[in-house]
Amino acid sequence: MTPPFKFSRRAFGAGVLAAGVSPASATEPPHDTTLAQDFDELWTTLRDRYCFFSEKRTDWDQVRRLYRPLAIAAQSYEAFQEITRRVLCELYDAHTHLSDPPNGAPRWPLYDLLAERASGDVRIDAVLEGSSAADAGVRIGDVVVGVDGVPIERVVAGLMPRCLTRPDPEADRYVINAAVAGHTAQPRQMRLRGADGVERDLALPLRRRPDAPDVESRRLDGDLGYIRIRTFANEGAVDAFDLALNSLSATRGIVIDVRGNGGGDTAVARPMMGRFITETRPYAHMRRRNGRGLSQRWVETVDPRGPFTYDRKVVVLTDHWSGSMAEGFPMGMRALAGARIVGTRMMGLGAAVFSLRLDRTAVGAQYSAEPVYAVNDQPRWLLAPDVETAPGADILAAGVAELRRIIGWAG
Repeated sequence: MTPPFKFSRRAFGAGVLAAGVSPASATEPPHDTTLAQDFDELWTTLRDRYCFFSEKRTDWDQVRRLYRPLAIAAQSYEAFQEITRRVLCELYDAHTHLSDPPNGAPRWPLYDLLAERASGDVRIDAVLEGSSAADAGVRIGDVVVGVDGVPIERVVAGLMPRCLTRPDPEADRYVINAAVAGHTAQPRQMRLRGADGVERDLALPLRRRPDAPDVESRRLDGDLGYIRIRTFANEGAVDAFDLALNSLSATRGIVIDVRGNGGGDTAVARPMMGRFITETRPYAHMRRRNGRGLSQRWVETVDPRGPFTYDRKVVVLTDHWSGSMAEGFPMGMRALAGARIVGTRMMGLGAAVFSLRLDRTAVGAQYSAEPVYAVNDQPRWLLAPDVETAPGADILAAGVAELRRIIGWAG
């Protein structure tokens, strides 16, 4: 539905909510009850359909009490969008966020750094290969002192959900990773303290990731195959995967790499998994909100697909940036083809998402709606590799070593 007012996409900072904006810099807000109705649509939809309330310490009624007056008082579309973003962040769920965040909004985690608490500090535990953070010299073990000239704990406090019933380590983990991610379409400045205790300032410029094929493949030493899948979001990836598998049909085993893959659609991943089975088989269980709890589970299956079945050993590589369907794929390959998962723990995005576009303002969002489980009923968000690599380890080398082990070849 088209909004009943003209708006721009200018991003408002955190000060918009506290101080308002001047008529010269803001878009005229909708009138009457538009903002109240759209806020109620957002709040009620999540109340009824968001699937992880039992895992959260969010007081959803308090969210309404706090944010509804702010939403109604918003002086522009941008200010209302910022309220919507803050409401979604109260759930500290990286799968639940604005669909099209404005430039300057805080990024949701993970972006290019993984941070953890260590003795009260915020410490870097992983750096995305090929990122501006890696090139700038951010190292595993560095302690984050500040971001964009602001002390890290002040950044964390500004991003922390305001409607928790009590502190939650998961909320802190979400927020510290949002803090080190910076803001959309903006470079970052980071102050870090190394293992030697010396502090240094690093500039992390924006970088456009180089274009790369959705799927690529090659042969490895020892008559092994390698297939990299960078996304499950494009239907053309299925044909590209078929071509890759066809070229490696005679190999003794295959490494399938979904590191850095942010996910996509089951309609893309399932046909790929279908190349490894000869009959329809379950690969996951799912549930959905049903009143105050969750529905009974149902079974998701994969159908076999030709022209041949690859029946040799398979290893799937993962890293911290394997998310959503790139977590479902290794989970499914473990169940369907007995694949071994090698690498680090993944993003922990445990549900299929639903989209929401508010009727009057047209603000778009997505939210976790259908929890996903392995065929043994283990939650997908707890999925762990069979061989978990140490921080900074060569995951491909570990995967090749594991593939050689399971095919019984030591040459």
